[in-house]
Amino acid sequence: MSIAASEINFSDLSNKPADSVRKLQESPSRTLLVHRRGDEEDLVLTTASRAREVREVVSTTTALFVALMQHSESVRDLVTDVMPTALPWVRFLPREDMQAFVVELVDTLQAADSLGTPAPVTQLITQWQHTAEVHADPRLLAILRQDGEDLGDVPAPGAATA
Repeated sequence: MSIAASEINFSDLSNKPADSVRKLQESPSRTLLVHRRGDEEDLVLTTASRAREVREVVSTTTALFVALMQHSESVRDLVTDVMPTALPWVRFLPREDMQAFVVELVDTLQAADSLGTPAPVTQLITQWQHTAEVHADPRLLAILRQDGEDLGDVPAPGAATA
């Protein structure tokens, strides 16, 4: 999703609120990128109706995708086949892992939609990307596949070791 072309500085929002609201209302996307100083993360200001529309689109798309995936095994296979086009990094996953990712993604999309937050989905994608990174590095993959001895419980951070 592209962020609005309309932009203001945070100081404009607090010093000229009427101008800021006018800019927001005139923005074709009904969003306004608010720049903050230094290391502060920028903000996106939007109208309540726009936020509801975005939520409805995400929810509808998720419901459709979940329904398709639950419809038949051939749909799940098709999604697994096209996944590398949507997320190229999955090419490094073994086929079984790619299938597991697709199933877990659908389950997480549905659960996250019921909560109204994308955080679990982005976390899942990040975790699977890290798994793909391991598979993409033969040296690291070999190290992680080595048999090792169990060194027992790991002490809690700050705990004294014997």
